[in-house]
Amino acid sequence: MFRTIGLLLPALIPSWRFFKTVAPSPRIHYRLDGGDWQPVRPRPQSVSFARMMRRMLWNPRRNEELFLVTLSERLVEAPNAFCVNEINARVARIVGAPRGASLQFRLTFITREEGQIVNYDLFQSEPWVLP
Repeated sequence: MFRTIGLLLPALIPSWRFFKTVAPSPRIHYRLDGGDWQPVRPRPQSVSFARMMRRMLWNPRRNEELFLVTLSERLVEAPNAFCVNEINARVARIVGAPRGASLQFRLTFITREEGQIVNYDLFQSEPWVLP
């Protein structure tokens, strides 16, 4: 019994040492056919208490967003085709991009420097024509 509780405690009360570094997470923006850049799944301004409680138990959209953040971080550290293809496919599905459209994404980091918010573009994909 105590062994089971000992195994569950780290999952319930995580340690900050779990993370190698704490840094700004990348934001993913997309554009179709060379149009304006738009955020992928922008965050809502507010969330009701009931919805927040439901999200604590069931939130597959947020899980996918976390996966996209992980792919983005990997892509910035060491660019590879798998991350680019996976981000392209998921962004195309999320935004409902039509077949034959040209999809492009970019990764930006937002930081505060000398009291101002600054955007850094760290990666921009080549246009990808949707099959």
